[in-house]
Amino acid sequence: MTNVLLKVKGLQVAYGGIQAVKGVDFEVREGELVTLIGSNGAGKTTTMKAITGTLALAGGDIEYLGRSIRGQGAWDLVKEGLAMVPEGRGVFTRMSITENLQMGAYIRKDKAGIAQDIDKVFTTFPRLAERRDQLAGTLSGGEQQMLAMGRALMSRPRVLLLDEPSMGLSPIMVDKIFEVVQGVHAQGVTVLLVEQNASRALQIADRGYVMESGLITMNGDARQMLDDPKVRAAYLGE
Repeated sequence: MTNVLLKVKGLQVAYGGIQAVKGVDFEVREGELVTLIGSNGAGKTTTMKAITGTLALAGGDIEYLGRSIRGQGAWDLVKEGLAMVPEGRGVFTRMSITENLQMGAYIRKDKAGIAQDIDKVFTTFPRLAERRDQLAGTLSGGEQQMLAMGRALMSRPRVLLLDEPSMGLSPIMVDKIFEVVQGVHAQGVTVLLVEQNASRALQIADRGYVMESGLITMNGDARQMLDDPKVRAAYLGE
């Protein structure tokens, strides 16, 4: 059986008395691209923040590599191979593109490897290479998304968590972002993708989970979900 890298068990998260996540279970196996889809406010981003240690759990547990990571900080999780590209990108606006990428490698000491990986990011995103000395705050939304993804890859993650990478981007930029997600996955990185663009997410994923009002309401093979009338009616506008 394929190794389960990430397992979420009975996850509960509350905000000011409101339970945003109400007992969620799902898993991500090594080498998979798993997507978590659902409408705005379903609890997807809250779930991602809980996994990466930026939100406290009200109940349940999160296991990574077979052990609980409940209460661990994001810093420690990056060192263990769990990296996240947050919703809203979160680049260092007053730093250059190159400096942002170097920040992504803060846990590493191998200077030659870091330089190689920066070159690899620039090969993946030629637009960033052209602007390598430009301040990140002056980039377009799509360029900042590219930079945020490149920065996360600089830590050489085993599992990459992406929270709404296509949000607010032009159709051409959305195509590029999904192309890169597929490329990263093809290189052997396990991916958990939270995405409102359900159709595009299910097209590239191995498996999918549907989240509604803080609960997982459906899961299965991504291609089968793409053809499911209920999924098509609720999320694909058909």
